[in-house]
Amino acid sequence: MLRRGPMAWLSRTGVVLLVLCCSGSVLYMLSCSPRGDTRHLAFPGRKSPAGPEEYRVMLREAEEHQQDYISSLKRQLARLKGALQERSRQLKSRSGPSNASMGAGLGLALPKRTQADLLRFLHSQIDKAEVHKGVKLPNEYAAVPFESFTRQKVYQLETGLTRHPEEKPVRKDKRDDLGEVIEMGLETLNRPKANGETQLRVFSNADFVEGICRTERDKGTLYELTFKGDKDYEFKRIVLFRPFGPLIRVKDEDLSTAQTLVNVIVPLAKRAAKFQQFMKNFREMGIRLDGRVHLTVVYFGTEQMSEVRGILENTSKSAHFKNFTFVHLNEEFSRGKGLEVGARVWKGGNVVLFFCDVDIYFTAEFLTTCRLNAQPGKKVFYPVLFSQYNPRLIYGHHDSIPPLEQQLVVKKETGFWRDFGFGMTCQYHSDFINIGGFDLGIKGWGGEDAHLYRKYLRSNLMVVRSPARGLFHLWHEKFCLDELTPEQYKMCIQSKAMNEASHGQLGMLVFRKELEAHWRKKKAGVKKT
Repeated sequence: MLRRGPMAWLSRTGVVLLVLCCSGSVLYMLSCSPRGDTRHLAFPGRKSPAGPEEYRVMLREAEEHQQDYISSLKRQLARLKGALQERSRQLKSRSGPSNASMGAGLGLALPKRTQADLLRFLHSQIDKAEVHKGVKLPNEYAAVPFESFTRQKVYQLETGLTRHPEEKPVRKDKRDDLGEVIEMGLETLNRPKANGETQLRVFSNADFVEGICRTERDKGTLYELTFKGDKDYEFKRIVLFRPFGPLIRVKDEDLSTAQTLVNVIVPLAKRAAKFQQFMKNFREMGIRLDGRVHLTVVYFGTEQMSEVRGILENTSKSAHFKNFTFVHLNEEFSRGKGLEVGARVWKGGNVVLFFCDVDIYFTAEFLTTCRLNAQPGKKVFYPVLFSQYNPRLIYGHHDSIPPLEQQLVVKKETGFWRDFGFGMTCQYHSDFINIGGFDLGIKGWGGEDAHLYRKYLRSNLMVVRSPARGLFHLWHEKFCLDELTPEQYKMCIQSKAMNEASHGQLGMLVFRKELEAHWRKKKAGVKKT
């Protein structure tokens, strides 16, 4: 009896432990499996039970999420393994002669590099770079622009004659770089919380919205990644910095744009037909899709003013939109004066000001980008818009010109990044007031935008200069007036020349006679034979 008692107790204990282990394994597998967003599993307009096709779609989506998660874990394990091997190698060779040369290569004036020395150097690179705050710059040419990117495409300024403003597929070195950056952003979002709480959601590549990056050649590369948050209008931002070495996590912050109002300010004189087109875009993107906008129109003179007022009032009635302000100035048009008055007439809270023009087309996604890249007291956003070429030159005959929405694509043949223009900008009202606003002594076309841009560059605010894939300048014929100063007239002619067509398309126009002569010779040769 004495023997049988302990043996039976041990048997029962073993069975209980086995059951607990199995249960723990099942719970672990369930907790590690990615949780899909239930919103993506619903099929609008359908009632349950779902048909076989819907179930197949749901299974494919679940399988894709699972594969993304498994791939992410594999890459994280590989990176950890590599880091462990590198750490082991460093420990073995810590007292070796290679440390001195490596330290010299990193700029450390120490005979022996330690882990603390390396971290100190890397963080010093972050402090030198424009990461936490803006750096005072002498002029507009000293600013290093950002590139913007999604998972599939990179939108870049320095294209030359061979590269494209929108790059797909992304060049391999850049694809690998951005892939690693997005992966680290997901790893940051999915890591266990400091208080030990379990993550209720697993972030995946599908949650990545967009990113911007720029490289300062003597310091490193800064990346700012935006992911979808837990609710509509909420986002997660991850800031990373590569100081020509391993990535360092700089910041992990939650952002909400749900209560962020964008005040779109448009200075205007005449051009009622263009304003009608602008209001069609504003109604669809600003009112219907975004819904958190205010419109301020500053009108100069009296000609066509009644038409413009009528368009504004009709839109207000049909769309039930009351968030607009109409300001009349009975004087000569000045864009800087119009934007200045429009900004100062606002008496509400500290909103985002979007300085716009009547020939601009923007998407609802751009308004979100505008909110995310402006931060009161810290950052202002100077998007580089995509300027449309003359449709008559691009598409040929008038009948072949497609509808406007189909023309607005980012391609080398359809337009260019307008990197010499600084007119469209997003900044908080408080920053605009504190910087001193526009120079109202500048009259007519051009100059006032660059002046304001330089003021921001010379402040302690960070200026985010990046291509915006949802912001377009619609083509219109330009007229350079004789009243302009020589410098303004030169800027106007430069803008007019850049606006017509691409380098190749202009070349075809210049050499059209040679092409036609060649075609006639070939045709005559065919007839002789």
